[in-house]
Amino acid sequence: MTRNSIPTLLILSMLGSAAAQDAQTVRLGFFPNLTHAPALVGLERGTFQKALGKVKLDPREFVSGTTLTEAFAAGQIDIAYVGPGPAINAAGRGMPVQFLAGASEAGAVLVVRKDSSVRSYRDLGGKVVAVPSLGNTQDISLRHILNENGLKSRTDGGTVTITPVAPADVMTAFAAKRVEVTLVPEPWGAALEAQGHRVIGNEKTVWRDGKYPTTVVIVNSRFAQANPQLVTAFLKAHTEAVAFINRNPVGAQTAVNAQLLELTGAKLDPRVLQRAFARTRFTTNLDLAALTEYAKLNVEAGYARNAPDLAPFIRK
Repeated sequence: MTRNSIPTLLILSMLGSAAAQDAQTVRLGFFPNLTHAPALVGLERGTFQKALGKVKLDPREFVSGTTLTEAFAAGQIDIAYVGPGPAINAAGRGMPVQFLAGASEAGAVLVVRKDSSVRSYRDLGGKVVAVPSLGNTQDISLRHILNENGLKSRTDGGTVTITPVAPADVMTAFAAKRVEVTLVPEPWGAALEAQGHRVIGNEKTVWRDGKYPTTVVIVNSRFAQANPQLVTAFLKAHTEAVAFINRNPVGAQTAVNAQLLELTGAKLDPRVLQRAFARTRFTTNLDLAALTEYAKLNVEAGYARNAPDLAPFIRK
């Protein structure tokens, strides 16, 4: 039996609610993370709204891929920035999802509290480790790390307790000593490091030497079929946002910080953002080989019985 975080009722609701022709609104899902920087930059600079013209952009913030996918399944989101794990789960469970583009690669680190005795992955036995949510991309990556080091979560008969903590709240969880370790997306890893906590797994040691997708852009395939011009316009804006980040990193960091302040109430030290940016790559490329490997990790983690063929879900 797989770990199923998406109720079947929501999927049936999604299948029964096709997007209207000539949509007047584009509902965009995203997270307040650096790995979603193209979304944050596109919002802060007005790139998306400009591309959509008279069609209203309705941005909706989420804390994890699990909650976003549930909203996607319920027909509440048209386009979304999300981690590959939840996106692959959506494809495997028959949701009307299409992969539009890549957004970011790497950008996740394993951090331990400064008073912790943990020095390596093998020391995670018996520890409480936070991930943004169960079933999300970092959770799947963490379970792979445990498997590679002869460890298991408590739910799988092992000793590692995996607990969900929203990335923006992980600093508080560390301060209260509720968790000792976290696999967290940037910029929250760099923020923890700035407080004296230790990175024991950088973006390259998490998986595939850092050459793995952390965020992709997906669309409700029914919405895409009904509104092809809007999808094309959004993709153009997304491409412009990624280009701006790579061309003007200082301007991008300023835009990201402004959005993080608005969304989370926390403005980060520019040096923290600079470090986080250095661990993250921004690209529109969709690496099908990496996504396919990730689908296999999803099975290994127990969130799916089979790895779906993702090629039909990639927008041509």
